[in-house]
Amino acid sequence: MTTASSTASNPRLALLAAALLAIGLIAGGAFIGSGFTRFRTGDRVVTVKGVAEREAKADLAIWPLRLVVTDDDLGRANTALERNVQQVRAFLKAQGFDSAGTEISVQDFRVEDARTMGGYTNTARYIIRQTLVVRSPDVDRVQSASQNVPELVRNGVVLSSGQEYGGGGPTFVFTKLNDLKPAMIAEATSRAREGAEQFAKDAQSSVSGIRSASQGVFEILPRDQAMGITEESQVVKRVRVVTTVVYGLGN
Repeated sequence: MTTASSTASNPRLALLAAALLAIGLIAGGAFIGSGFTRFRTGDRVVTVKGVAEREAKADLAIWPLRLVVTDDDLGRANTALERNVQQVRAFLKAQGFDSAGTEISVQDFRVEDARTMGGYTNTARYIIRQTLVVRSPDVDRVQSASQNVPELVRNGVVLSSGQEYGGGGPTFVFTKLNDLKPAMIAEATSRAREGAEQFAKDAQSSVSGIRSASQGVFEILPRDQAMGITEESQVVKRVRVVTTVVYGLGN
């Protein structure tokens, strides 16, 4: 067994030990450097977003027509309401809504006694409300007919602007979003790839592959974005999706 004192007394042994120690340090340093390089290389990534947008036309219109009549006599009020309902039906038929595919339903019949409500002064006692809802795939016809509502008012039909169905006009719905999803996701991913490749080119690197990806929520937005304009009120809408992709970067 070689001891520290024997090593110190033997110059050859001391030289050999020093050489082995130096070799060990060099080898260890090489392994440490190699591991650090792999970690940094593995950490070289770029996160990019790809956006895809489409214009889409609504394929369903829902149009509530809210009727209201008032009278001190409940029977007269009900008779007036029935007359108004018939006038609205005749109006819709004249606008072309007697064709197949259009549904006209009567909903939300309510009778209120004003005497049971606060502030009963100089008003008719009974208030009757009813809503006719037009549901049609012919969105252009609904949009055109909604602009002719003053004809009903001129004929004595009183329309309410309650909030049961939103702002009072037609609601235009786009129901075929699933038909757009595959192509829009592919487009958003392609644009993300273009962004990653441009970044890699500027960094004198290369794109090595996708590390992770996430798809954002599809948004249906108003085509014309301005104060007071809602998506539901526009026949033509804007569909948007954002895809986030993390790419690895090579040397």
